[in-house]
Amino acid sequence: MKRRQPKPMHIETVQKWVASVILFHVGSVPAVSLAVYSIGFTKHDHSRGIGLWLMSGVIGLLTIAGMRLIHRRSPLTPWLLFGILPTVVTGFWIF
Repeated sequence: MKRRQPKPMHIETVQKWVASVILFHVGSVPAVSLAVYSIGFTKHDHSRGIGLWLMSGVIGLLTIAGMRLIHRRSPLTPWLLFGILPTVVTGFWIF
């Protein structure tokens, strides 16, 4: 049986993927945290909770757009919907 040789990866490709994973982690943790904390804040101060909730959406969008830009792709794509996913999910409890 003949073994398939893996294609060599260029260092630039690896760097792009490492930067994307780091950006995803750094951006998704605050986006999810703000979305979850906004649920608790809306019970006491509704406007403050809405502000946190909106910030989670903005951070999520910027995270996905930044990942797309790292790979030199257009930031305007349906993938941006994944950036607002925590905001959409927690919106059910806020409104």
